[in-house]
Parts: sequence; structure tokens; C-alpha cells
Amino acid sequence: MIRAISRGLALLLPFFQLSANAQHNYEQSKTFKQMNAATSHATGHKTEIATFGAGCYWCTEAQFQMLKGVEKVESGFTGGHVDNPTYREVCNGTTGHAEVCNITYDPAIISFDELLAAFWTCHDPTQLNRQGNDVGTQYRSAIFYHNEEQHHKAEEYKKKLNDEKAWDKPVVTEIAPFKVFYKAENYHQNYYNQNGEQGYCQFVVKPKVEKFKKVFKEKLKNH
Repeated sequence: MIRAISRGLALLLPFFQLSANAQHNYEQSKTFKQMNAATSHATGHKTEIATFGAGCYWCTEAQFQMLKGVEKVESGFTGGHVDNPTYREVCNGTTGHAEVCNITYDPAIISFDELLAAFWTCHDPTQLNRQGNDVGTQYRSAIFYHNEEQHHKAEEYKKKLNDEKAWDKPVVTEIAPFKVFYKAENYHQNYYNQNGEQGYCQFVVKPKVEKFKKVFKEKLKNH
């Protein structure tokens, strides 16, 4: 695999250290509490899509799949200049694309605000073009908005998080309009659930999933 699976456990230690340090103050954030407590006024059953880049999409997918109101999560690529890119091409860092998840959700059950709370919790948004040992623009923190409401909320909350210094470094999340989504190869879909014993899943994905469960325990599908 191209991913950092073969880099050895010693190389994974900075990942955990960086994540722990950067998110030190986040759960005390007033802005986080505001996002996480927001409810939607939508009624009936309809779906909308949120598109987030939060480093490795295996991690992002595994976390968002657990939330009530999330009906489908697909891993893929957006934000670049190459049509129909392959995973290998994106990993080379020359396509301009980010690894992202397209998250189909029911806004009557979970609001976009709550999804933003989950997004800014599920990775370290203060790292520019990397997450731990996954380095390159393809791993950038990014929100690709689908409408002006998503755009406004993303910009507003990002500013609030930075104004109150929710992390010890500035949030560098890119906020850009959604244009096109290229679904990744089938073996990338539902990756953690199907490959949980694999090294990267055990030492990178699993700890992030367990932390996510603790923060959002009231919002999990199996709660």
C-alpha cells in the first residue's frame, strides 16, 4: 500500500503527539459547544451532502459512519485539476485533489453545524497539508461547501474557533466551493470496517475512532 502502513510504529508516535497537543483546549471551546448543540429546523425525510477533507479518508469515513442521521459516507477526491484521478495519482501529490468524504445526511436528524463540530474534532485542523505522517496537499484540512448556508457557517465557525484560540495554533482549514466528486476505488470504501486488523487501522484509525466515540457518545447510531 502507498499509505504509511509500512513506515513502522516508531514513525506513528509523532502523529499521536501532534494530535494530542493541538486539540488540548478544543473540548472546552464555546464555539464547539455551540456547533454541537445546534439543531436543525428541517422536517420530513430529505438528504443533503457535506464534503470534508480531514487527512486520510479511511479515518474520516470510519468516524462519520457512526453518527445518527448520516446515511452514507463515500471516500473520494475533489478540489484538484485532474479528471477521474486514481488513488495512486492523488498520492503523488500532483493532481491538486484532496482525499475527502462525501457525507449524505438527513438534516432533520443531524444539522450541518453538528457535522462541523464532528469535522473539527476528527482531525487536527492546525496542520497545513498533512495529518501526522501523511504529508501532502492531498491530506489538507478542507470543507467543500454545497450552498451558501454551508459556506457561511463554515467561515463563521472557523473565525470563532480562531478568535477564541480553541487550539494553540490557528485553524488552517481550506473553505472552497464544491465542484465535482470522484469516488475512490471500491477497496477504499468502508475501509476500516473491512480491514480493522491492518496495521494502519490499528495504530492510526482505531485511536481516532475511539476518541470520536467518547466525544460524540450521545450522537452515535448504537447509543
